[in-house]
Amino acid sequence: MAKSYGAQSLTILEGLDAVRKRPGMYIGTTDSQGLMHCLWEIIDNSVDEALAGACNDIVVTLHQDGSISVADNGRGIPVDVEPKTGLTGVEVVLTKLHAGAKFGDSSYNAVGGLHGVGSSVVNALSLRFDVEVDRDGKTYRMEFKQGHPGVYDDVDADRPSPQAPFKRTRRNKPTELRVVGKVSPKKTGTRIRYWADPEIFNSTARFSYEQLVERVRQTSFLVPGLKITVIDEHVTDDDSDGDQESQVVDTTLADNADVAPVDDEDTVPVDDADDGESSSDDENEDNGPAKAALPIRSEQGHPRIQEFLHTGGVIDFVDFLSKGEPVNDIWHITGEGEYEEETQKVVEGGQLHAEKVHRKCGVDIALRWINGYDTTLMSFVNVVETPGGGMHVDGFMNALTKQIRKYVESNARKLKVNLKDSHTKIERDDVLAGLVAVVTVRIAEPQFQGQTKDVLGTAQVKPIVTRMTDKQFGEMISGSRRGFKEQSSRVLEKIVGEMHARVQARKTKEVTRRKNALESASMPAKLSDSQPGNDDIAELFIVEGDSALGTAKAARNSMFQALLPIRGKILNVQKASLSQMLSNKECAAIIQVIGAGSGASFDITQSRYNKVIMMTDADVDGAHIRILLLTLFYRYMRPLVEHGHVYAAVPPLHRIALAGKRKGEFIYTYSDG
Repeated sequence: MAKSYGAQSLTILEGLDAVRKRPGMYIGTTDSQGLMHCLWEIIDNSVDEALAGACNDIVVTLHQDGSISVADNGRGIPVDVEPKTGLTGVEVVLTKLHAGAKFGDSSYNAVGGLHGVGSSVVNALSLRFDVEVDRDGKTYRMEFKQGHPGVYDDVDADRPSPQAPFKRTRRNKPTELRVVGKVSPKKTGTRIRYWADPEIFNSTARFSYEQLVERVRQTSFLVPGLKITVIDEHVTDDDSDGDQESQVVDTTLADNADVAPVDDEDTVPVDDADDGESSSDDENEDNGPAKAALPIRSEQGHPRIQEFLHTGGVIDFVDFLSKGEPVNDIWHITGEGEYEEETQKVVEGGQLHAEKVHRKCGVDIALRWINGYDTTLMSFVNVVETPGGGMHVDGFMNALTKQIRKYVESNARKLKVNLKDSHTKIERDDVLAGLVAVVTVRIAEPQFQGQTKDVLGTAQVKPIVTRMTDKQFGEMISGSRRGFKEQSSRVLEKIVGEMHARVQARKTKEVTRRKNALESASMPAKLSDSQPGNDDIAELFIVEGDSALGTAKAARNSMFQALLPIRGKILNVQKASLSQMLSNKECAAIIQVIGAGSGASFDITQSRYNKVIMMTDADVDGAHIRILLLTLFYRYMRPLVEHGHVYAAVPPLHRIALAGKRKGEFIYTYSDG
């Protein structure tokens, strides 16, 4: 019998409990990918401070106890009380979903963290989460266990542990944010340290040092002037690569002074209205056994410290990504456009009101082609990578392909493109071959598909990127911009070459069945074959015409000598395609008779003859036929030539009949000399 279903069956998850219940909704997965996503959320918040012009130094530390800390010298999370909730800004940001300064338009313009759930989600999914904020000449500190605020009683303050006794915040106490030190009034910043919760992440979750370094390097390219330092405490000085500098540095930021301890009377909660009441241990103590934090797997050999700082932006990024000989210099497309968007704006009283707002879209693109076929196309929105692309990539590729098609069609004769052939049309794949590009846009409140931000969905970005690429790239590829004419010619030649290769590959695929059938078909009717079983000494004579065939038959030894006549000059395969070669009767017959295949499938061990002998006339036409045959062997049966199995017969040019006593005798000459 089914259980009764009523209001009492409903469960309401308060605060961050919903995140712990359904973590996949916020970080995608609870494996290694989700573990790394949590770190991206914390780093992105610091990078957003850099984008706002308030931060130029970030330190990411991988601690030996499995925890990770991220420190920046930004403005610091607000520590004053938010009037609506009565909580400090720190607690609002770290415990309330969809709360933060990124929903308004006063503090941030272009940000990576957009949904207002990043830090609070990481807090909810952490076994322990500590935050310190430097503001107004003081250092503020607050701690959390699985998203709940409280205070840890660490035996050693320099070595915090998630297994230390923890006292949860009393229900009648607004916050546990407290002052723990004094700093210079000019010093600001935020330091976060967290231990991932093994109850959330599965046993296969592993931290990737390589992914971290790759992501940090990307960010340093995209935010010129931002220094990001990665410190791996798992690697000792002895383990470090001897070719790279290894040193121990202070984890505090370079341009900030150390935190100074305060006297006991200065160590007070932010809320001075605490009544001093204590609650029962059953309600506030949480001293049960805690699981160890997830280990960070770090392979040996990494340097202890790596610093990343670049000033060239996307141009430097493309140069770093280019692995091969460049076809052109790095081309730069940049500018700003405007668009109108209807959005829900938070007005006084916390209400949402729909209104149309004017947005700015900054576009920064760098691209080049290299010799090769691999494509490296990376896209970002406010320094957050969008591996699935989106509107900015669509706009870029549409304009790129359009301009290249336009110029190729207008210069078809010069580029040797047959416009009458419907297949000879530039496609996107032709453009992408060998392309190295970084496409970035910066916009306020971008629309992503999901919290993981893989695809940009803001439709208004596409026409802006299209127009900008259309104009600036059009000037580059046409050569109208000074200094681009020679480079554009090389780029177009490469792209047209890729188009011809693609068309040829398609035709090759179409004739594959014909080719296979050709190589297994019965022998040509005019072949006078040798007797079987003599492959090790067998010789194939390719003779010029039926008359030569009759003469050769009278002189050959049929035990091991075979004859194949051809009609005049065969196809010049150097200028012809594979499909044209296979369609030629004489070429097809030669391939059939030799029986070892052609091109990449040629197998010299399957050849039916030990020698292939070209027997043509001694005149100019005969020499031409011999060259055409050699070209066929070299292009499609090269191992025969390389292993010395191809010969040319040397027939006489003249026959001189003698008179007198030597009447009936003949002298043969081989030249006009």
